[in-house]
Amino acid sequence: MFGIADYGAFVVAIIVFLAIPGPGNLALLTATGKGGVRSGLAATLGVIAGDQVLLWLAVAGLSAVLINYPGLYSSVKWAGAAYLLGLGYSLFNSKPGDAPVLNMKPDHYFRQGLFITVLNPKAIVFYMAFFPLFVDPAVHQGLVTFGFMAITIAALTFLYGLVVVLLAHHLAERVRANPMVSVMLNKVAGTLLMGFGLKLALF
Repeated sequence: MFGIADYGAFVVAIIVFLAIPGPGNLALLTATGKGGVRSGLAATLGVIAGDQVLLWLAVAGLSAVLINYPGLYSSVKWAGAAYLLGLGYSLFNSKPGDAPVLNMKPDHYFRQGLFITVLNPKAIVFYMAFFPLFVDPAVHQGLVTFGFMAITIAALTFLYGLVVVLLAHHLAERVRANPMVSVMLNKVAGTLLMGFGLKLALF
């Protein structure tokens, strides 16, 4: 279909990729917990924008550049690690009544989702190494093929993000009634983000 080797497998791969725990999912949960559905959806759109950046960079041949110039990938990796460590540390040390670590304005959550996705090694590996495997060179249609893949990824990501945000909002209403639960969740989220950062830096 449109030059995609196996569209069904492509869809399944995207869904599995989205469901794997990582900084992107945590960004959606944190944004929703701090700013509600609107902020959660803004973070979702940020993740979609980050996906599109990586996808079109892969189309432009960045995957070949990263293979030939491993130092470039190392730079991206360290930048992502530092970003996740800093965000996780701030979230871990936040206290009730503090200004939110992630700004309450939706456009800030959008940028947060965008940066986390672009610097996420899981996303980088998917688009630079795994994504090209679904392009069928025999019936490849150029921009039509990549455009259809981009639309598919954006639609699935939005639907997935919508489900996550609505569920997180439902749970957040209960969490807000107990400040200690909110503090513990911030510490868990901060620890996970710092863990992702350390994993990215060390492996």
